Amino acid sequence: MSDIRKRTGSKGTTYQVRYPSPGTKTGFSYATFDTMKEARAFLESGATRRKAVVDRSGPQTVAEATELWLRICEKEGLNGREPITSYTLVNYAYRSSFIKSYLWPRALGDLTTPDVVAFRSWLLRGEISRVVASKVLSSFHSVMKEMTIRGHISHNPAIGVSIRADSRYQETAKFPSRREIMALLVAADELANSKNMTIAKAWARYRPMLYLAVDSGMRPQEYIALAKSAISETGVLVERALDGNGRSISVTKTPAGRRFIDLSPDTLAMIRHYAEHLAVPNKYDLVFPSDNGRWQCRRNWQRRGFEVACEKAGLVEEVEIGGKTVTQVKYRPYDLRHFFASMLIERKVNLKKIQTLMGHSNIETTLNVYGHLLDEAEEPPREAIGLLGRLASGDLASSAPPRIDML
Repeated sequence: MSDIRKRTGSKGTTYQVRYPSPGTKTGFSYATFDTMKEARAFLESGATRRKAVVDRSGPQTVAEATELWLRICEKEGLNGREPITSYTLVNYAYRSSFIKSYLWPRALGDLTTPDVVAFRSWLLRGEISRVVASKVLSSFHSVMKEMTIRGHISHNPAIGVSIRADSRYQETAKFPSRREIMALLVAADELANSKNMTIAKAWARYRPMLYLAVDSGMRPQEYIALAKSAISETGVLVERALDGNGRSISVTKTPAGRRFIDLSPDTLAMIRHYAEHLAVPNKYDLVFPSDNGRWQCRRNWQRRGFEVACEKAGLVEEVEIGGKTVTQVKYRPYDLRHFFASMLIERKVNLKKIQTLMGHSNIETTLNVYGHLLDEAEEPPREAIGLLGRLASGDLASSAPPRIDML
């Protein structure tokens, strides 16, 4: 029970606030003010409750808090979620190295918002990119939130301090056109029917993978880890994926990644045939195992499969790299996922359904990546005629141009 007590002594009259504090011997702490108004403001602000729940036995520095946060991520998981994977832990440890290397001016519990702003400035003036700086600050937010809810600090000074990683010049998602997709699939058909038996054998596997990627919008790490048991009469259930480092098979990146996708009959027949008649027997229930019975390397699939098909289909471009003009493929395997989304939008599939099929955790991700396509789908087609074209066609004939006196 908190209360205010008037005290009169040699220094005059003061007002003492007594409030519960489990961390002290008596069970109470005290704060003294010169006026009753200040004492009441302190009591009514909730500051006594915040001070009461601070665990002084916990981490005292930002570095200690960051180490504790990493252990929580690895062993317990944050906010009731499952512990992070080893690959994610490596990424978090990398971000944490920046947090711990910064010379924080105060103890953990005494940090202020200006201290966090100074940390943000330090990140942005450093040698890392703006995107990395944004991720580091995001991890710091997570550290401070975890310390707050566990009672190690009374308030979170990082609230409201952020870094916008996007740019006004950021390119929108690039994806192949219908014509390019058809050329890519034709190339896969030809490679699978090659007279060279080595090429034909490789493309007996790569061809259904490519068709599945186009027809489902799955992430590469999802269709590489696709299980035979996930194939049904009408489509596939996405419920697992390669870990970020490619060393293990795990659940999908987020719960939203677990979804069912309907497939075209031809695609479904193609992957079922490969899984039942051509796939190497394996203990991982893989549809597309490598020759040793394990899952394929994503980089090998991109270089030996996808990029070969792109080159055969003519999907290449010349770019400047290091002052030299080189020829490279125009797309990545992930761009087939963007094509799938563009087809959903063209078919007027509702936004919530698109979010589900893409496996996005929140609708904001869908809007951020494909918002421009949604806008284009809503706009009526426009004639590609400029101002002079309209003048020539007589559209503006009724409007006499203003007179301009030549000086």
